[in-house]
Amino acid sequence: MECKEGTGETDAESVLISDWAELTHECLLNILSRLTFEHRWTGPMFVCKPWFNACKDPSLNSVFDLETRFDSSSESTRWWTPEFERRIDSMLRSVITWSNCNLTQILTRHCSDLSLNFAAQRCPNLQVLSIKSCPRVTDASMAQIAYHCRNLKQLDISYCYEISHESLSLIGRNCPNLKILKRNLMNWLDPSQHVGIVPDEYLNACPQDGDTEAAVIAKFMPQLEHLEIRFSKLSAKGLGSICEGCSQLEHLDLSGCANLTSRDILNATSNLKDLKEVKKPNFYIPRSVFHTERYGHWRLYDERFQTDVFRI
Repeated sequence: MECKEGTGETDAESVLISDWAELTHECLLNILSRLTFEHRWTGPMFVCKPWFNACKDPSLNSVFDLETRFDSSSESTRWWTPEFERRIDSMLRSVITWSNCNLTQILTRHCSDLSLNFAAQRCPNLQVLSIKSCPRVTDASMAQIAYHCRNLKQLDISYCYEISHESLSLIGRNCPNLKILKRNLMNWLDPSQHVGIVPDEYLNACPQDGDTEAAVIAKFMPQLEHLEIRFSKLSAKGLGSICEGCSQLEHLDLSGCANLTSRDILNATSNLKDLKEVKKPNFYIPRSVFHTERYGHWRLYDERFQTDVFRI
């Protein structure tokens, strides 16, 4: 086997490299379509120019999914930096461009208004939008999503504290096909899992208007089948509004909703004939927390039920 002078490559190696670089576009698409979004971005895209061009094919860019990677990794302080946010925005904008208006799903975290405004203008067929933990996504970009992405069926804006009930109102009025809404908050009863990772000012910005959001959901999203509002601060009145306005609910997640009791939930959900699952706000609260001002309201429950811990 001969070696090319000055390169160190054998003839066989040269042929192999040449063959991989000269695969037809259709063959490349067939290979790349079997890989996950993350795998395409961390390898094949950088092999050579033909492979890079194949990775930009619209047929491979109908879904932008980084949630799988986020979900399988431990949360990092780096995720909450402007530099990381710019990287996510850049990736999302690239895929939006390559999709040629065919992007149907965006599942990510830590993007900003910059990329979402771009998505609103270029993704009229968007059906799934999951943007958890995005501190710089605001009502401004959500308004654009509401106006331009009317085929939206699933929305997850959990831990996005700059999104208010105004966005929920616009989404509800403009996206009649919305079936799934996830509006979960971080655990404000015991934020220890977030301290040191999530910026303190963001933890302290937890939305307080649970009943206002509940009223908007009830009024403008009657078609909802799946609703998650973990650690919402809504009251029995707010839950009653939701159950009255969203009569098609099948799944209701109330985990961590500290202002609700079992009786509140039973009374509110009794008329939901399609309800298949309701997750109640089950708590195990040590007596020690009753001595802190922050959890003062739990003392009332302790006195009422005369028990060391209160379980809903």
